[in-house]
Amino acid sequence: MAEHRVPGMAVAVTINGQAYFFNYGVAARETRVPVSETTLFELGSVSKTFTATLALYAQALGQLSLTDHPGKYMPQLAGSAIDKATLLHLGTYTAGGLPLQVPDAVTDEPSMVRYFQDWQPAAEPGTQRQYSNPSIGLFGYLASLALHRGFADVVETDLLPKLGLAHTYVRVPESAMANYAWGYDKENKPVRVTPGMFDVEAYGVKSTAADMIRYVQINIDASVAGSSLEEPVRQAVEGTHRGYFAVGAMVQGLGWEQYPYPVSLERLLEGNSEQIIFEPNPVKRLAATDSGPHLFDKTGSTNGFGAYVAFVLQRRIGVVLLANRSYPIADRVRAAAAILDVLE
Repeated sequence: MAEHRVPGMAVAVTINGQAYFFNYGVAARETRVPVSETTLFELGSVSKTFTATLALYAQALGQLSLTDHPGKYMPQLAGSAIDKATLLHLGTYTAGGLPLQVPDAVTDEPSMVRYFQDWQPAAEPGTQRQYSNPSIGLFGYLASLALHRGFADVVETDLLPKLGLAHTYVRVPESAMANYAWGYDKENKPVRVTPGMFDVEAYGVKSTAADMIRYVQINIDASVAGSSLEEPVRQAVEGTHRGYFAVGAMVQGLGWEQYPYPVSLERLLEGNSEQIIFEPNPVKRLAATDSGPHLFDKTGSTNGFGAYVAFVLQRRIGVVLLANRSYPIADRVRAAAAILDVLE
């Protein structure tokens, strides 16, 4: 925190179903309100794990299939280049070279449709991974069309309540605004995420350390007999644990990324490197994820917040790091790996 001028952090760990909380610093420099496990932080791209869970929930309900193509739900895209990709390709960033960010000119649904109608791939679907908000954004958007509801509505009124996450939001209600931390940008100015096309699908969820460690516990327990989740939701959560494409040091699933466990710090850092995040990388399609222990993780950033979540299903351990400043991903990985080593 001192090195990167992070005002506040909420850290949570879970060991065999028991959660522990460690809070540091302030939720806002101006008010000096201390961070707690009920402080709301922006999750950034950790939000993508909820998008993946929603899509798999729709599949469990029989409303979509990962082998479907976008044109099934958006006839405007039928026959276009993007329609050659499947929903699985969109959810794993392997559609063929969609960019990291939504272009500035794409500000609403009509301009989004035109963008995808005109888009031309740099590679065949399923041959390379290029981390992409438009890719996961369209994936979530299509899932909400399959469920015949707006994305934010179905997440907030259906998915999150079924997960038991009462203090996780796409749209923070007025009643929770007092708990919403301020993030701080590179100039140390207070900021919060601004609306944009696919913001809610790609990086728009806000949550607390208490809810996020519960979310980790839900993931750990999804494949255990006696899970408290409704069956379609349990299937959806468990479905996010399947790996589809080997990408360098890591395996890409839907939402979560994963590594055989135990995993070296070097491999974790390689899997979360700028090469993996910002560059296209060749992939190898996997018939199935091997059955051994795996570490699952996901980073997330907005202009003023930085998050990292990691857990090991078979060891029943996990860690959540939430901060109101976007500090280097490598340092998040190092901190979490050190914590997991102690929990182990």
